[in-house]
Amino acid sequence: MRDPFLTMALNNAWANATLFGAITGLSEAAFTAPRPGFFPSLKATLNHIWLVDLYYLDALEEGGQGYRIFDETPEQTSVAGLAARQAAADMRLARFCQRLTPDLLDAPRITQRRDGPVTEQVGPLLLHLFQHQIHHRGQAHTMIGDAGIAPPQLDDFHLEFGRVPSAQAYFA
Repeated sequence: MRDPFLTMALNNAWANATLFGAITGLSEAAFTAPRPGFFPSLKATLNHIWLVDLYYLDALEEGGQGYRIFDETPEQTSVAGLAARQAAADMRLARFCQRLTPDLLDAPRITQRRDGPVTEQVGPLLLHLFQHQIHHRGQAHTMIGDAGIAPPQLDDFHLEFGRVPSAQAYFA
């Protein structure tokens, strides 16, 4: 098996691509319409996922932007624009995970928090980021159903049994 962190990063990329594929034809009105969930719309939920990815990628890569990511990165207003930016962030995360070593997994990273900087280790930061993605993708999944679109299957990635063909491309 590949490194579990890389595998999770690739699963993340596949799940996001699958989710965005399901809403490709969604109108702007439907993208921004109020939906049940933690955030008020698909647009808000998917922008949140992307921006938080950028925040943690910055911390992992020691970019130094911290919370400025949220202030300086414009929210995406179209499905296509957000899908492209999310895919770029997903591949950036996968490339980061390809370079992981045991020492890097234990390396400290500073995360900027409202109460000041907090030192975390790379491994737990990655696990948190993957969990964050899964958590909010689940909410988006419900919102897609509320929009009248059949929500795509997002858990058929890891096992040979039931693996959807689109996931196979992430194992090549």
